Amino acid sequence: MPSPPRFQLDAPAKINLTLEVLGRRKDGYHEIASLLQTISLHDTLSFAPQDGGEVVVDCDAPALAGNPQANLVWRAARVLQQASGVTQGAHITLQKRIPLAAGLGGGSSDAATALRGLNQLWDLRLPDRELENLASLLGSDVPFFVRGGTALVEGRGEKVTPLRPLAGGWFVLVTPPLLLPDKTSLVYSLLRPYEYSKGAITRRLVDTLAAGQRPPHTMLYNGLEDAAFRAFDTLPTTTLHDVMQQIVAAGGEFARLTGAGPSLYCYCAEEAAAQALVAALAPSGLPAHLVTADAPI
Repeated sequence: MPSPPRFQLDAPAKINLTLEVLGRRKDGYHEIASLLQTISLHDTLSFAPQDGGEVVVDCDAPALAGNPQANLVWRAARVLQQASGVTQGAHITLQKRIPLAAGLGGGSSDAATALRGLNQLWDLRLPDRELENLASLLGSDVPFFVRGGTALVEGRGEKVTPLRPLAGGWFVLVTPPLLLPDKTSLVYSLLRPYEYSKGAITRRLVDTLAAGQRPPHTMLYNGLEDAAFRAFDTLPTTTLHDVMQQIVAAGGEFARLTGAGPSLYCYCAEEAAAQALVAALAPSGLPAHLVTADAPI
């Protein structure tokens, strides 16, 4: 029997307030400028000691439970063991609430939370900057989730600059059940040269947040949006364009893609407007959730 959990940590989802693709790098990755925000939707990780230096990961999501070594949580634990030389083990239980492959960064957040939790469980006392360096070995979004909150993310995702927290507001998050194999790679491959930008949109929004202002929906942007629409339009089911039209028809002033999709969100300044939009979307059968911006970890 595994030891009872010593503690739990939440692993928050994220949305992209902006996402600009600046160009393709020589290493095959794309250079980005993005303003990321963690939100109240989250997974939960529980941590307990494990004898023999073994890392055991249990997960309630069937898609991840069958092969724990493919889970980013297990890989994060191995990276931390190798970097620190620790010989202790861990038993980690992952409760999934963030939809898989939805543009919300769930796997990346789980990996970063595993690094934070094991840093505590094994009493390594590594600073956030060192955890971010290890996180960059696991994926482009992972370094951001070490601290979360509101941040400017650059490079391929490894350059993280914390920003003044978002000044309130509510998000209506819609995640249609649309699945594409190798979605992120496919969407990036469908980018056209004129869809690259120079980061000016993100810089303007950074200045707006620094002034303590809420982001107007006209400043929210995702340079992957058109490529994602092209990718998901190949499915024989509902398209992203159909989903966006349903959101607007329900009263959403706009809808913006997060990451490579298929999740979309609306930003509402008032809770009543957000609740009304969730209620209006209910008859459509679209899974809509009301979430808030999450503070830094």
